[in-house]
Order: sequence, then C-alpha cells, then structure tokens
Amino acid sequence: MATRTAITQIKKSSVDILHLRCHVRPGASQVREGVTAVNDDTIELCVAAQAHDGKANKAVLEILSEALDIAKSDLQITHGLKTRDKTISVPTACFQHGGARKDVDISLLVREKLLRSEST
Repeated sequence: MATRTAITQIKKSSVDILHLRCHVRPGASQVREGVTAVNDDTIELCVAAQAHDGKANKAVLEILSEALDIAKSDLQITHGLKTRDKTISVPTACFQHGGARKDVDISLLVREKLLRSEST
C-alpha cells in the first residue's frame, strides 16, 4: 500500500506540481489561526473562518500563501472543497523565482517554510 505524504511532487506534462495534503480546523480562535503542525502525512491548519460559503477554503489559501511567500492565485484546492481534508496544488515554478537554485529539493524547501511559520 502506498504511503501518503504531506508534500508530494508530481510531474504533469511539462510542469512539476506540488500536492500539499492538509487537515483544516475551521472556526478556531484567531490566536490559533495558521499552520499548527507539519507531520509526515499531513499539514495541519487552523482557520478562524467558518466552513460556510467557502470562507474557510479562502482562509486556507491565504494562510498557505503567506507561509510559503507565494501568490494566492498560484494555490488551488484540487480535492476536498467540502471536507476538512484537502489537497492543495501549487506549481513548483513558484519557488524557483529570485535566482533560487534548480537543484534544491522543492519539497524540503516547502516543508522548512511551513515549519518556520508554525504557530506556537
């Protein structure tokens, strides 16, 4: 059986895509909002927004955008629009701007950025 990992790099046609597997807790206090844990199998997020009319989904994209220092438009929820378990896709090209080396492991770079943004 294949193991699920929190960050998976996938090659689709000519573009590399990262899949971020997240578990979201909507309705959290604003003090707890943000990345709360980065495990081997999931990225845990708390958002203050309620899971109503896509407000929590929008908050998830805002938190990840800020944590990863990329545009919200580069993030897309590909699975789990109506559940707490979500898969967010992001092109790896977003992390290669600013003269970043191409031989850097993008998955490791993303994991480090998420760990740095973890709420304490």
